[in-house]
Amino acid sequence: MKRKLTKKRHLEMMLQNIPPHDNPKVHLEQYTTPASIASDILWNAHTLDDINDKVVADLGCGTGIFAIGAALLGARKVIGLDIDNDVIGTAKMCASKMGVDDITEFKSGDMKNFNLRADTVIQNPPFGAQKSGTKNADRVFMNKAVEIAPVIYSLHMGETEKFLNEYFHSLNANITHRFYYSFPIPHIYHFHKKEKINVDVVVLRIERNNG
Repeated sequence: MKRKLTKKRHLEMMLQNIPPHDNPKVHLEQYTTPASIASDILWNAHTLDDINDKVVADLGCGTGIFAIGAALLGARKVIGLDIDNDVIGTAKMCASKMGVDDITEFKSGDMKNFNLRADTVIQNPPFGAQKSGTKNADRVFMNKAVEIAPVIYSLHMGETEKFLNEYFHSLNANITHRFYYSFPIPHIYHFHKKEKINVDVVVLRIERNNG
């Protein structure tokens, strides 16, 4: 493995080399997290001591931006899961090119079928904004994240923040930090009317309560 990165701008530069979804699937609501946002989320997690020498899981990993970023910041082991087998090969290729394939593991399949444990989950679940998507898919991610890790970083539509607070509380977990971003969504699906729109999103840091 390469020496871990010590500057956020170097992390962002590395993550810019990870390609977006080659064939995004609308029913999975696949939107690639920009390197600028991913690096900031990861750096915040690193600063709060949630990455270094930790086991990190990336649920719905896509082409691996959070998983590979966590590895570059000194995670002990990183696991990336995605139901879309098409993206797993890209994630593995990028991990190899960046010298972190020895500590990253990417698997394809429904996350509900995986039994794993992590110290930290970092995820960008489906927003649940499209009728063609899977209903309440974001809740599946939230449930699994709280099940497998005591600390979670989860990205959601900003307008759902009140619901998220109540939902995580129902899972016996509390929000400790909130990070806000303007998330650019390019014209990638047939129903998109504009070349790009910006959506207000919130990234929540959640801690699972003991007991």
